[in-house]
Amino acid sequence: MKSNKNSSKSLKGGFTMSIIPVSLLAAILVYMFVFGDGSNFVGGSNANVPLPGNYFGIIYKGGPIVPIIITLLLTVLAYTVERYLAITKAAGKGRIVSFMSEINELLDHGKIDSAKESCNQQKGSVANVIYSGLVKYQEMENEKTLPKDQKIVSIQKEIEEATSLELPALEQNLVILSTIASIATLMGLLGTVIGMIKAFSALANAGAPDSVQLAAGISEALINTALGIGTSALAIIFYNFFTTKIDKLTYSIDEAGFTIVNTYAAKNH
Repeated sequence: MKSNKNSSKSLKGGFTMSIIPVSLLAAILVYMFVFGDGSNFVGGSNANVPLPGNYFGIIYKGGPIVPIIITLLLTVLAYTVERYLAITKAAGKGRIVSFMSEINELLDHGKIDSAKESCNQQKGSVANVIYSGLVKYQEMENEKTLPKDQKIVSIQKEIEEATSLELPALEQNLVILSTIASIATLMGLLGTVIGMIKAFSALANAGAPDSVQLAAGISEALINTALGIGTSALAIIFYNFFTTKIDKLTYSIDEAGFTIVNTYAAKNH
């Protein structure tokens, strides 16, 4: 069983590490062969201006920063799917509120084995923590030498250790989403600055300003701004969504631990 868990963690780690390079490769290919396809431009060449209303061509003219921002966007989407699946699995089967009510009722009636069986059926992070607490609960009931205070501390410690094992798995990769939320905006700003430099360079040319170069520079600036802000907004939305769900799970874990400790203290006063 332990080897299966280790191999699962190894595969998950490999998947996590491969997301960014795969996203970069996909972004470059999309930028070159989809957005940069000649059919999106006047004269069939991406060296020319985009066809009127052709957004692929317009995005291509955003310049070399575009593939970087697309990489960040694809990374956000990939980690969003990964975190959604992981947190949904951690929530277990059924509604947590109903599960907690069932556990509380079983504890009130002293049905510890039934509560453990309910945890096995729920199969979530909350259930894992409660199960560990219940095992220690039964162990302390059979322990005759320790004083009551030490038994309660022992149950609390077991629940805290189980919680510390579950929380890192829930919060994994969220730091990447929060980092991208900042980086995407900066990349958009960098593309904007580069585009404006090109635009002002066109204005600085001797003689009549090059209107084509001026338009290309402004287009590059605006495209990068839009992509950067859009990617950042998605990262922030998904990050807040997942942290909210994790906070709810954490609250349920804390409530469960409090219930187990209080039940033991009340029945052994």
